[in-house]
Amino acid sequence: MTIAASDSSIKSSDLLTLACWMAGDFSNQKQSFANPQLYAHIHIFFRPLPFEFFSAVGFYSEQVYDHDLWTPYRQGVHRLVDLGDRIYIENYSLKDPILYAGAGRESDILKTITPQSIERRYNCSMVFVREGEMFRGSVEPGNQCLIPRNGRQTYLISEVEVTEHTWISLDKGMDIETHEQIWGSTAGPLRFEKRESFADELNAVTALC
Repeated sequence: MTIAASDSSIKSSDLLTLACWMAGDFSNQKQSFANPQLYAHIHIFFRPLPFEFFSAVGFYSEQVYDHDLWTPYRQGVHRLVDLGDRIYIENYSLKDPILYAGAGRESDILKTITPQSIERRYNCSMVFVREGEMFRGSVEPGNQCLIPRNGRQTYLISEVEVTEHTWISLDKGMDIETHEQIWGSTAGPLRFEKRESFADELNAVTALC
């Protein structure tokens, strides 16, 4: 399902708040250092794309291990859409992701990403709802976000909590037949703290961050 952006997707205060909170470099350094046997030290970068990219608020994201910042293990592009009572975040994959490794940190690489270099990941959008000073998100219902892993077909379960300064996430891959967990954390969610904000790069909405 493709959802068209509207004026409300630009003006929604909840959408703008979520975008401003997302824009940043997040690290789970404290969690990793406290329990290195269970948690690797990871960065998540959410770098705003030019508003013209989607004619809506969009991000490039990158997840990397701290010891290997040039080899991300997950990359994506995201488009935020206001649905009134919730924020819908479409997810896109990069056709040739290695070309854009480092774009979370290097603006010159970020500028090379074009709409032609991405493709939609259907059934893999995230749905966020505001709960006070937090947004809670989960993958869209239906168990249709399919990810092959270790020779088995799995569906994604993803749960996220976002505040102004934190990002807490738990991703699990479940076997489509047995519903057994095949991949993902078994020790609990990853807990990230924002190290640097990129909210000033949301050119169309900078004054509201």
